[in-house]
Amino acid sequence: MSNSVYKKLENAYNCVRKKTNFVPQTAIVLGSGLGAFAEEKVDIDQTIDYSEIDGFPVSTVKGHKGRFVFGTVGGVNVVIMQGRVHYYEGYPMTDVVMPVRLMGMLGAKAVILTNASGAINRSFSAGDLMMVTDHIASFVPNPLIGENIDELGVRFPDMSSVYDKNLQKILLKSAQTLGISLKQGVYAQLTGPSYETPAEIKMLGTLGADVVGMSTAVEAIAANHAGIKVCAISCISNLAAGISPVKLTHEEVQKTADEVAPKFKALICEAVEEISDFLSTQQLSV
Repeated sequence: MSNSVYKKLENAYNCVRKKTNFVPQTAIVLGSGLGAFAEEKVDIDQTIDYSEIDGFPVSTVKGHKGRFVFGTVGGVNVVIMQGRVHYYEGYPMTDVVMPVRLMGMLGAKAVILTNASGAINRSFSAGDLMMVTDHIASFVPNPLIGENIDELGVRFPDMSSVYDKNLQKILLKSAQTLGISLKQGVYAQLTGPSYETPAEIKMLGTLGADVVGMSTAVEAIAANHAGIKVCAISCISNLAAGISPVKLTHEEVQKTADEVAPKFKALICEAVEEISDFLSTQQLSV
């Protein structure tokens, strides 16, 4: 029996390949408030709206454009998700991770995941950037549930180092080069779309989470399963419920992300070039 999820993925791949032969080396997923990166920092070769791809999920959240951008950053071939899809939008989890799987099929060997998050760690402040060192995804459906896609990876993939240690070193080095303070910590993904209660934030803190959001971890699981190297940067857009003295709003998240965007964009540009050098060295050594 053919895998229906993989057939849908293959169909999307063929649809994209009818529109472009561009082969990316690195994939980038832009979170809330970071969409402008695609216009400002990328020498664009082509764009493809998600709606142009048969059976592909479409972003419904304000501020998420919903398209792939193919081009170069510092001479490096990249494919960018300008707007992601979320589980809370009503899509099955296999659709939520479909874009990152597709970018891997198109050629991406590494992915930089970005997001906006709420701070649980009381030493963090709104406007900080945090490199994700690990995640807690126990509160959302695992994207690998169902028949395994053997063409992508094994049935029981190891998750000891979801976030590649070498890519983490590159992010830290890039931040140091630019004089950007980069926190480190654990990201917890919940389903959303409601923000967490103070009790839930207290629970997550007890479990070891430093920040919380509604994306990223499931994408990291799917990418790791497919053999794509993963790193992630979180923009801390607000203090979480019970820590923040004010009610949480999506407008606050976007406002903070917009303010932090310049250093976020600089960090991504620097990291893309360093990651490219690392990937090229790896390919030569194989």
